[in-house]
Amino acid sequence: MLQRLLSHDLPRSRWLAAALVLVVLALWLVPFALPGSKSLNVAAKILIFIVLVASYDLLLGYTGIVSFAHTMFFGIGAYGVAIASTRLGEGWTPLAVGVGLALLLSLALSLAIGLFSLRVRALFFAMITLAVASAFQTLASQLSEFTGGEDGLTFRVPEVLSPSFEPFEEEVFGVLIDGRIISYYGLFVIAVALVLLMLRIVNSPFGRVLQAIRENDFRAEAIGYRTVVYRTVGNVLAALFATLAGAMLAVWLRYNGPDTSLSFEIMLDILLIVVIGGMGTIYGAVIGSVLFVVAQNYLQDLMRLGAAAVEGVPVLSQLVSPDRWLLWLGVLFVLCVYHFPTGIVGKLREARARRT
Repeated sequence: MLQRLLSHDLPRSRWLAAALVLVVLALWLVPFALPGSKSLNVAAKILIFIVLVASYDLLLGYTGIVSFAHTMFFGIGAYGVAIASTRLGEGWTPLAVGVGLALLLSLALSLAIGLFSLRVRALFFAMITLAVASAFQTLASQLSEFTGGEDGLTFRVPEVLSPSFEPFEEEVFGVLIDGRIISYYGLFVIAVALVLLMLRIVNSPFGRVLQAIRENDFRAEAIGYRTVVYRTVGNVLAALFATLAGAMLAVWLRYNGPDTSLSFEIMLDILLIVVIGGMGTIYGAVIGSVLFVVAQNYLQDLMRLGAAAVEGVPVLSQLVSPDRWLLWLGVLFVLCVYHFPTGIVGKLREARARRT
């Protein structure tokens, strides 16, 4: 049963399997084990990034396509929900309309990019996607009548997802259930379903062809596969999953703006997470997203404790100052990439293969 659920793509490493089980259990129990707005926000961001990074890995790791337009589709999903909810009011219908229109727009744009650009070489394709993403971000900032400009859009979600909604008068396991927790578990279910769907895609005959194209596109075309068609479909699928991740972000934040979903920094974060977790494996998106988001949100707090412990020591107190958390975050990720060139998942699977 588990093998079918994972599309026969098992972790192939005891440590990786244990880590994945721990991640799923931790994300499931966060609202009760670590009650508080910060921990809930961090866990929700992890779920969103898992879907977003896995969708990009579908493009980069499995198909070998380098694209810088992935945040554009992420932003389309977020703006679709935000604009529809602002124009049509709160409720499930505006959410459905926003997600549906966003998926249609992403489908059209990704299809156009795929058909007109995937015939060029990889570097030129990357530059084309970067130009398209930059143009879209500028457009979103300037069309303030629709997008809210630099200020973005704040909207209301259905009542059952709002923080003021409290279905139970008494606490459950010491936690008062409200719309925020209901919204979190909705994100959890959607993220798990989308990850399992992506696992099914990459382990299907279609996914095997994508991997063959990644390894040697000339050989794949020589044996009869139309590589442009497969690459275009892969590009479209990755864009649609990124759009759904953007919709998840907008529903959780109840706000969207250019810096929230279209920033190039998000694109850099995605690339870094893919490399850290391991390209060509959906599990790498899970492990990499957890490590990155946790380090991004809690490293400064840990350094604050360390600075208090070594207060008064001339050089050391300056090195562990909380103001330098970005420096140490960069050092940690450089070391991670250096010691795990194939990513954490790739390293664990290689160690398992050597032992067997």
